[in-house]
Amino acid sequence: MSGGAIIVLVAATVLPHVPRERKGLASGAIFLGIGLGIAGSGTIVPLLLQHGLRATWLGLGTISGLLTAATWFAWPMSVPASQASHVARDPAAPAPARPMPDLLLLYGQYGLMAIGLVPAMVFLVDFVARGLGAGAHLGAVFWVLYGVGAIIGPPLYGLLGDRLRARAALRLALLVQVLAVASLFLFSNRAVLAAATILVGTFPPGIVPLALTRIHELVVHDAQGQNVAWSRATIVFAALQAASGYAYSAVFTASGGNHRVLFLIAAAALAIALLADLAWLVFAGRGRGGRAGAK
Repeated sequence: MSGGAIIVLVAATVLPHVPRERKGLASGAIFLGIGLGIAGSGTIVPLLLQHGLRATWLGLGTISGLLTAATWFAWPMSVPASQASHVARDPAAPAPARPMPDLLLLYGQYGLMAIGLVPAMVFLVDFVARGLGAGAHLGAVFWVLYGVGAIIGPPLYGLLGDRLRARAALRLALLVQVLAVASLFLFSNRAVLAAATILVGTFPPGIVPLALTRIHELVVHDAQGQNVAWSRATIVFAALQAASGYAYSAVFTASGGNHRVLFLIAAAALAIALLADLAWLVFAGRGRGGRAGAK
């Protein structure tokens, strides 16, 4: 619950201070912290575990508290007074058209992305350590590689969102992720798996700024509408991520501990998200063509 609140509120607090053409990169910088946390956990947690599980939780809580205290007074106002007229919609002005079909498509894609990222996030270390018989040490190394990807992902995806527009960047990210997750299903070569792990690691924190930028493209000149849409997208993502975690665990048990079938399901979910976007382009294009013909 606190993580969901942070994801929604941080973006809503910071992005009104950022020029529109830099929002993708700024969103990437915001969610870079997710990658830093993943990479940091790959080094800090093993050290803390030497002192026991309770000490590990207390240590993580202490570190989080110190980082929170260090940044406590750095937060800006929710909406800068000098920009309020540009950020918030004038109540007397007509309400802008809401592209609801496009938003619903984005919610569906975002949920499928949540389903697609769970196996690597939850089962990758166990896959390397036990599934491949490589041991816990190499499993931790792969988790650090995953964290390196998570550090790279937010600024890279945010920059792509600014350069290509969010929708095209999402398509590219989905295509790369389908190939990377499918590699975890198909290959056993450690070098290939390491490269795929870095690519897969870019995805969980990287898609967040892309989805946020896409919402800002669809809901323009309406800060409240953007925050509502972003909240809904985050709810869909979190709900499907939690539900798929239970589902993957059930599939893992039913398959006798087969990690690769989980990666296959994840690749299929990401492929469906990509195909849904391409199908919507065709459908929307035909709709525009039909309306033009009618005119």
